[in-house]
Amino acid sequence: MQAYNERLSAPTAWWGFAVLGGLIGGIIFLPVGPAAAGVAVLVAAVLIGVGVNAYGAPRIRVTGDELLAGKARVPLSALGEATALDQEEARALRMERADPRAFMLLRSYVPTAARVEVTDPEDPTPYLYLSTRNPARFVEVLDAVRKHRSAQPDAG
Repeated sequence: MQAYNERLSAPTAWWGFAVLGGLIGGIIFLPVGPAAAGVAVLVAAVLIGVGVNAYGAPRIRVTGDELLAGKARVPLSALGEATALDQEEARALRMERADPRAFMLLRSYVPTAARVEVTDPEDPTPYLYLSTRNPARFVEVLDAVRKHRSAQPDAG
């Protein structure tokens, strides 16, 4: 059961960097010759495009028994209260109120976020900061999945 799935893809405008980088690569190699410039356009555009795609690849997923956020896999049983953060609250938690021990899946182009407490006494991470375009929906789904899970007789 997958209840929530969001890819933190880069904004469409960022793909313009790949085009611009390709053009710059072509201009740099133009003195070598038109063939070299053409190859440089393609290589530079592809390399920058791969970088933009990789930066926007992380996902936030809530499944029946765990939260996956980027490379983090946290069992729902190790999580406490989740809070949706508006732009101002998210900015403050990224900056002056940030705890250096927190896990942060941060994308600068996503202004809102969610904060999820970590209740596992063995884990030194106090909370997860997750950039999300729809923090209220994320918190709603996370709470619903945990509530459904706790209502199951074999949940534990």
